[in-house]
Amino acid sequence: MKKITAAITAVHGAVPPKKLTNADLEKMVDTNDEWIVSRTGIKERRIIEKGKALSDLGVEVVEGICKKRGISPLDIDMIIVGTITGDYKFPSTSNVICDKVGATNAWGFDLSAACSGFLYTLTTGQQFIENGTAKKVIVIGGDIMSSILDYTDRATCIIFGDGAGGVLLEPNEEGLGIQDSILKADGSGRKFLLQEAGGSLEPITKENVGTPAMFVHQEGKSVFKFAVTNMADVSAEIMEKNNLNADDVDWLVPHQANLRIIDATARRMGLPKEKVMINIEKYGNTTSGTIPLCLWEWEEKLKKGDNVVLAAFGGGFTWGAIYLKWAID
Repeated sequence: MKKITAAITAVHGAVPPKKLTNADLEKMVDTNDEWIVSRTGIKERRIIEKGKALSDLGVEVVEGICKKRGISPLDIDMIIVGTITGDYKFPSTSNVICDKVGATNAWGFDLSAACSGFLYTLTTGQQFIENGTAKKVIVIGGDIMSSILDYTDRATCIIFGDGAGGVLLEPNEEGLGIQDSILKADGSGRKFLLQEAGGSLEPITKENVGTPAMFVHQEGKSVFKFAVTNMADVSAEIMEKNNLNADDVDWLVPHQANLRIIDATARRMGLPKEKVMINIEKYGNTTSGTIPLCLWEWEEKLKKGDNVVLAAFGGGFTWGAIYLKWAID
C-alpha cells in the first residue's frame, strides 16, 4: 500500500478592494513613504469595509477553491481557519464560513498562532488527510488586522493589512504534498507582541475600552531580532533535515512581515531573490494570510513537483517551516 500524503490541489486568495497607501498614512501619523518602505518594504495594504469580517473573505476563498477544483461545498469534510481576528470570540469563524457557503457536511475550528497560523493550521489539516478521516480539507489563513490596530500608533499601523488565502488538501499517492514540518514556540516572547485586553486575563471593561491595551502592541526591535534569527534558522534546519541544498529548493514562501527578515532568510538558505515569493509591498503583513496569498499570486509559476519551503515567525512567539512538493499540474 502506497503512503498517503496531504497535497495542495487548489489555492485561492481574497483581499478587500480598499487600499491604504503610505501617502494616506502620512496624513494620519508622523511618518512618510520613504521611512516605511526602507524599513518594511510596504507601499500599501488592504483594509476591509465596515460591516464585513474575516468570514466574508473566507467565503471568497472557499468558493474560489471549489470553482477551481470543480467540487461543491457539500464535498468538503473540514474547514480549518488560522486567525487571531475571527468574526467572534465564539462561535469559530470556521463554523460561520461553513454556514455561509453551504458546507453542511463539514466541521472545523479556528486555530490561533498569530503570523505562524497558516503553518500550524496546514500541518493540522495534514493529519486528518494522512490518517484517512478526511478526504477534502480546506485550510484558511487570514486576519482582519485593521480591527485591532490603533491608527495613531505609527509603530504598528504602518505594518498590517487585511486579507486571507487558503488551500485544499487531498490525499496523494505520488509522493507529492507535505513532506516535513518543523514547528516551534516560545511563550516568553508574548510580552513583545500581543493584544493585552480582550481575554480572560484582562476582560473588556468600560475602563479599558479605547486604551492601548485594546490594540496590538509590538516592541519592534525585540521582535525583529527574534524573527530574523529564528525564521532563518528554521528554514535552514528543514533544508538540512531533508538533505536539500539551494539548487534543490524551487521556491521560498516566507511570511510577509518585513522585507529585511525575508532577505535574511533567503540569504541563510542560499537562495537568489528570483526564488522568493514577495508581495509585501501590496498587502503589508496580513498575519496568517501572507503565505497562502503568495501561493495564490504565484500559482501560475509553480510547477508540479517543485520543492517549496514555507516559513513564518509570529507573536507568541511561534515560528516554523514546512517542506512540500507542489502537486498542481
